[in-house]
Amino acid sequence: MIGALRTYVAVVDRFNYGLGRVIMFGIFALMGVLLFSSINKTFFTPTLWTLEMAQFLMVGYFILGGPYAMQMGANVRMDLFYGEFSPRRKAWTDCFTVLFLLVYLAILLWGGIESTIYSFQYGGERSPSAWRPYLWPIKVTMCIGIGLMLLQALSELAKDILFLKTGEPVRHQDQEPSDAL
Repeated sequence: MIGALRTYVAVVDRFNYGLGRVIMFGIFALMGVLLFSSINKTFFTPTLWTLEMAQFLMVGYFILGGPYAMQMGANVRMDLFYGEFSPRRKAWTDCFTVLFLLVYLAILLWGGIESTIYSFQYGGERSPSAWRPYLWPIKVTMCIGIGLMLLQALSELAKDILFLKTGEPVRHQDQEPSDAL
């Protein structure tokens, strides 16, 4: 069981680490769209698509970068009490609290899949804006991102279980996932 958990953690962490490093550069695409929009509004005719495209890029950037942020420990925590806990007690607390995250992500994924199916069933749901883009690409992106976040949350749970079973810390936020195991 320990070997299977280590393999799961290694595979999920490696994939989310690589994806997160690529998605980091999405901020430049977002900046490019916003710069194009600003230049067009100032000197030329404003375009219809730039604001909504920037919103879509931001959603993709945020949702696909979420698993990487979780893996790196960059998520926000309330550590009023947590910061004073021993590593073992932190692992037990994380094992308990991650269950709430898993339920939340599962419900979110279920809703996202239902919404994506709806988009495909009716000939392609479109945005009510003047540009009227199809919504299925962003909905698929959200489902993928939520699914990856769910896998990463399970990886974090596996890391806590491994720590509680072996006593060896598995999380090394400063190293690449291959070095952490």
